[in-house]
Amino acid sequence: MDASALVLVVEDDDSMRQAVQRLLNAAGHPTLAYASAEALLGAPVDTEAACIVSDFRLPGLSGLDLLTELRKRGQRTPFIMVTAHDSVALREDAKRRGVAAYLTKPFNGSDLMAAIEAAVP
Repeated sequence: MDASALVLVVEDDDSMRQAVQRLLNAAGHPTLAYASAEALLGAPVDTEAACIVSDFRLPGLSGLDLLTELRKRGQRTPFIMVTAHDSVALREDAKRRGVAAYLTKPFNGSDLMAAIEAAVP
């Protein structure tokens, strides 16, 4: 993946959102960050985004609901979901909906970078 590829981050926890942004920026990836699924959905669709990294549990729509809505809108950007609320049912639902990668919190920065590299052609 091109090191300068834009990554969208959807995370309601300010410190986690900032940490993910710092990690991605340090790796050369510009980011746009949103505190909710609705904030991303209300923003102009950025077709240049290489990947979306989203928390599962968000205020309002969940990360998986965000993915479903983006797909309805024709957005095919690879989607990586992170969650602190792991379960077999959630993993299966995420896989069924087409999540490119699924990480549980806390995760290593290297795991997120590897997931992004694997998800983006």
